Amino acid sequence: MTSAQRLAVVVETPQHSGLGAALDYLSEHPLAPGSLVRVPLGRREVLGIVWNRGHNADAELIDVAALRAIGAAFDGLPPLPPAWLALAEFASAYYQRGIGELALSVLPPELRKLDAPGLAKRQARLVKRWAREQTKDAAAQQPDVPPPVERPALADEQQAALAVFDALRAEPQPAPMLLHGVTGSGKTEVYLRAAERVLADGRQALVLVPEINLTPQLEARFAARFPGRRLVAMHSALTPAQRLSHWLAALLGEADIVLGTRLAVFAPLPRLGLIVVDEEHDPSYKQQEGARYSARDLAVYRGHLERLPVILGSATPSLETWQRALQGRYRSVPLALRIGGGALPRVRLFDMGVLPRPSGKVDEAPIVLAPLVLQSLRERLERGEQSLVFLNRRGYAPVLHCADCGWKSGCPHCSAWRVFHKRERTLRCHHCGFSERVPRACPDCGNLDIAPIGRGTEKLEEQLAEALPGARIARIDADSARGKGQLESRLAEVHAGEVDVLVGTQMVTKGHDFRRITLVVAVSPDAALFASDFRAPERLFALLMQAAGRAGRDAEAAARSEVWVQTWHPQHPLYAALKRHDFAAFAASQLAEREAAGLPPFSHLALLRAEARDAAIATAFLQAAAAAAGELDAAGAVTVYPPVPASVAKVAGIERVQMLVESASRARLQRLLADWLPRLHALRAAHKGLARWAIDVDPLAI
Repeated sequence: MTSAQRLAVVVETPQHSGLGAALDYLSEHPLAPGSLVRVPLGRREVLGIVWNRGHNADAELIDVAALRAIGAAFDGLPPLPPAWLALAEFASAYYQRGIGELALSVLPPELRKLDAPGLAKRQARLVKRWAREQTKDAAAQQPDVPPPVERPALADEQQAALAVFDALRAEPQPAPMLLHGVTGSGKTEVYLRAAERVLADGRQALVLVPEINLTPQLEARFAARFPGRRLVAMHSALTPAQRLSHWLAALLGEADIVLGTRLAVFAPLPRLGLIVVDEEHDPSYKQQEGARYSARDLAVYRGHLERLPVILGSATPSLETWQRALQGRYRSVPLALRIGGGALPRVRLFDMGVLPRPSGKVDEAPIVLAPLVLQSLRERLERGEQSLVFLNRRGYAPVLHCADCGWKSGCPHCSAWRVFHKRERTLRCHHCGFSERVPRACPDCGNLDIAPIGRGTEKLEEQLAEALPGARIARIDADSARGKGQLESRLAEVHAGEVDVLVGTQMVTKGHDFRRITLVVAVSPDAALFASDFRAPERLFALLMQAAGRAGRDAEAAARSEVWVQTWHPQHPLYAALKRHDFAAFAASQLAEREAAGLPPFSHLALLRAEARDAAIATAFLQAAAAAAGELDAAGAVTVYPPVPASVAKVAGIERVQMLVESASRARLQRLLADWLPRLHALRAAHKGLARWAIDVDPLAI
């Protein structure tokens, strides 16, 4: 095998293994970077990607005769595009994960099971099926078939936004475009027209949405607008076979439009011409395990890398995005008016402090909904209109409590309460999933009178049924929509007018175009006002603005649409800005607070998380890591704070401790993290009993 070539191949290895770089193998044939191969690793044969030579720093020290041969190459499959490799390489370096771990983790799992002949057969079947579909599509477009969906006329603001988009497309390095549109202002139509332009040029479009439950309705909009185009979805709810099929359609250039959740930012698109990030502020774009990447931020980087326009759409942009728009780094385009001239709903605050509290405890207040709010609900019922009552807490009550001995329904495996679910008669932990039947009596003292404290959507649904006899009430949350098709069925009932009052969590506040809803009620949103997480007010304002946006989307009903917020703090500045629908004022106040406190976007953060069954082991690891960071940062450009327990300190029996790292310079923070990583691998081996550790760059919650 003297003529064999040495190739660098990345394979999926866990972070703690320390095998972050590419491994060297021998190949009898030249293979381009991005080629998929199967290679031996230990006693297994695993999937790998041929990478660039520069990825093995010790290549010259390797004895070629000792190298193992590549098992097989997927010859019929084109290599992953160079821009895809560059994106994965950037994400690996920025988020401090091994290149193989990141690059392989975003590929379809089904690829790992297939050998080269198996993939070739699968690919051939797909190509034949696509050919049949194209034939059917061509037949469907004959003159005797009804024409496609008619495009609506554009409002002036939409036309202006598309003019900006066209100007950006003509630039050699387009800046990201922030489409700052109020709810109901027609952002989706701008996305559709922008996609129309790039598809006409023979390019592909990538559209990201924050959550799976928003994918079907947006997919339907795009499919109706582009009946002759191939549209594929990418999200975790697909079967393994579907994920592979859709991924292949993207890579082979067969897919014109890819629509998906955060994972879709890694879709291999050789002719990419546009990226849309809908609801760009949504925290769901941040991966919370493994490689903790932000799909929104990677979409912006991918646009820069491939020199193509990126549209970031939101009624409440993230403060990082808003700040970049203020600085001129992003092009901000407003959509301040609703389509059809409809008014934004009137926001009204009800001061819960005026209601009686017999025991002096908020959670035991006998009235869930204020009298004025109930009256508004009854008025909607009389007019045949719909209402949305929003409470971001599922279950019947957060905890069961014994008044005699003080017992509460804590989880034995987590530092959290088990939530009472009345219909199932269970206590279930929403962190580890541990579930038990509700005890007949207090487990500690035997008292038969154990009672729920607080309220969740299940209890709210029950109390609304009592207060509004005859009303058709439906609930949508993670419990009621667990089964296959349940969410779609419930949403269809709402759209069909078969529901009078919809009760739900944040699942129902985002993106849904409910035409009959004229009243939104937000119950108990105050907790975020005083949370330790500095991002909590930003998330609350976005959530309430999104919830309010479900009301009055039909222009004729907009004038009588309103939002009630039941609060114990009606004088809070956040609610003052909400009443005026004034995101700019809210953002200005938050940015001023962040700047004074030295918080993002005026500083840059990372979290080092450690987990062990004994918190002392995790803390000792973090303390040793802090000492190592001090040695690496002699200039003191980075601040390392002492280790503290996570907000939920124990999950499934594992103690969680974290340490915040902060710097005014992103570059200096990244330099420290890169130099720190080898030290952390060594420290992990020295701390027996440490379950796992991870670096979270740009964390969303601290």
